[in-house]
Amino acid sequence: MIKYVPTSRYPLSALAMAVALLAGCSVTPSYKVPETPQPAAYKETPSDADKAAAGWTAAAPADTLERGPWWQLFGDPVLNQLADSIEVNNQNVAAAIASYAQARSLVAEQRASLFPVVNLNGSATRSGGGGNTQTANQYRANIGATWEPDVWGKLRAGLGNANAGLQASAADLAAARLSAQGELATNYFALREADAEKALLEQTTEGYERVLQITQNRFDAGIAAKSDLLQAQTQLASARIDQITLVRTRATYEHAIAVLLGKAANDFTLAPAEWKITVPDVPTGLPSTLLQRRPDIAAAERRVAAANENIGIARSAYFPSLNLSGSFGYGAASTGGLFNANNNLWSLGVTAAQTLFDAGAIKARVAGAEAARDQTIANYRQTVLTAFADVENQLVATRALVQQQDLRKAASEAADQVEVQLLNRYRAGQVSYSDVVTAQQTALSARRALVQAQVNRQTTAIALIQSLGGGWHASAE
Repeated sequence: MIKYVPTSRYPLSALAMAVALLAGCSVTPSYKVPETPQPAAYKETPSDADKAAAGWTAAAPADTLERGPWWQLFGDPVLNQLADSIEVNNQNVAAAIASYAQARSLVAEQRASLFPVVNLNGSATRSGGGGNTQTANQYRANIGATWEPDVWGKLRAGLGNANAGLQASAADLAAARLSAQGELATNYFALREADAEKALLEQTTEGYERVLQITQNRFDAGIAAKSDLLQAQTQLASARIDQITLVRTRATYEHAIAVLLGKAANDFTLAPAEWKITVPDVPTGLPSTLLQRRPDIAAAERRVAAANENIGIARSAYFPSLNLSGSFGYGAASTGGLFNANNNLWSLGVTAAQTLFDAGAIKARVAGAEAARDQTIANYRQTVLTAFADVENQLVATRALVQQQDLRKAASEAADQVEVQLLNRYRAGQVSYSDVVTAQQTALSARRALVQAQVNRQTTAIALIQSLGGGWHASAE
């Protein structure tokens, strides 16, 4: 440790000039966004013919998916109202907001390290002893400052690290919002689908009750066998059991929505309402835009930048650290003469410290920082690859569900006709009741499958919007 106290302003000026010249140095590696695969187009994008055949709702202008309330594309006012309250009440979003506030505080703290620290000190002492020792008073007041010049860019690297962390936190907040919004919309449409299935089962149950009465009459007349009556009773009971199951399923979705809205499950009720089976045509854009539209990608890239700054912090330990200090004050034996010009005290100093031997500890820390950066680069590239695959998965699911819905609709219509024909033939005594039961089960399964295909298209559209980053864009942060 070397301490130098200049005796005049000239050495101090020379020192300040040297510090100013060195302050432009930085040992942090130049940062460049890691390269990642960028396909020219998405492979699984549905064709215009597919979209026309599927009856997609025409998308609003392409920027609807940019910085906007994407859930409005589904045209459901209840969903719009629920989604608007996510920002205020969802606890995961609240936690992400608090994390972002912490990151902002860290940036402010790191920025403050670039400036001197100024302190004001005061003291009063009274001393004495036995014998002829006189009692003495001593009063002091001084203002002092210390400053660590950022000669090797260590402090700037710390600030850069904090800024990158802040930007990553902002992207994490956007990801938390998008996740909560997507989960809410998915649960909402699943609840509406449960309502639709329940209504379907109510209609089916009424039909089964009529068939049971017909079978009962035929049995009483000695036309039908007891097994026919038992099958009709079993069919009706099974349908009622399915109704009870759907009530439980709907309640589960309702409770999940309550949690997403930050409410206790017993304080939230969502009344049955018309299910709008709207499937928007989601504009995907080019794959290259995904790097700016996915908050998880932005967060991963910012963590690479933060890790790069850590290398500079670690490398700065190879070089000497400097610390400038200065103070000015007064000292006197009485308060009356404390601020007398003859009682002033001052000091200026510079401290330099250099590690001479550490058995390779600094080298190990630098290597560790470089390995940590390489890890974040790999994580970033994996995030990008996963994002592209996620979009492709949702696109292929979208196209497949369009085809499935058409087939489900045709199957349901055919099954309904078979059910009617076999029931009429049973009344005429041309077929056994087991044929009727089979037709009824097939028709009910086909109807429910069609409803499920419809909600699957909506939830897949939600998943596609999420995989595209929702309404978030990197340049908006």
